[in-house]
Amino acid sequence: MVFVVIFAGGVGSRMGSEIPKQFLKVDEKPILIHVVEKFNSHPLVDGIVVVSKKEYINYSRDLCNEYGLNKVLSVIEGGDTGQGSIRNGIYVVAEHFSNDPDNDIVIIHDGVRPLITEQLITDNIACAKKYGNSISVSKAIETVIRVDENGMVLDVVDRSMCRNAKAPQCFRLSDIWNTHKKAEEDGINNAIDSATLMSSYGTKLYTVETDYENIKITTPNDYYMFKAVYEAKKENRNV
Repeated sequence: MVFVVIFAGGVGSRMGSEIPKQFLKVDEKPILIHVVEKFNSHPLVDGIVVVSKKEYINYSRDLCNEYGLNKVLSVIEGGDTGQGSIRNGIYVVAEHFSNDPDNDIVIIHDGVRPLITEQLITDNIACAKKYGNSISVSKAIETVIRVDENGMVLDVVDRSMCRNAKAPQCFRLSDIWNTHKKAEEDGINNAIDSATLMSSYGTKLYTVETDYENIKITTPNDYYMFKAVYEAKKENRNV
């Protein structure tokens, strides 16, 4: 089976909004719902767990019910960090919904990364089934340099070999659940993302190319970019 854990625990501090950024609306629909709908409608996805801040659990659950997102199995409380929140989501999948963790796939995705496509989800699932994991990446479009602690350039990295890690990120359920348990035992609780965590424990990671527009909405500029892209695509669909 294929499960999805959607991390929607941000508070929107860099957005400067009164409500968390995942609840800001585009086309009269919260960003979180734009995200969940992409997975809910995908034919290969069997179930979704949404991870939320405690005070927004009921609101998130009500939104999922309002929009008829029938694959949402549970809306649960997140942890103190992003890693902790993802761990909570994976725990629920592994302990309550999966019957075959050695073969089931879990997709981890940001609740504020709405510009994903059905094809990207399909490609990630296929890669994860073949290799055990899949990380969505986009090609670096600017020069990448490595610097020392004083800001002096150490070397210029070959841009053609560089990628930006994005989401979704997919793993065999047993692999990532066991890694999270090891990290907890080792006192590691703030890995920047699942790819970083898995790599730190020696997992060989595989990639799937995604578009540059697959942005994570963090700042007002990101929000307006999503709105512009969404409206342009909507207009094209209506032509």
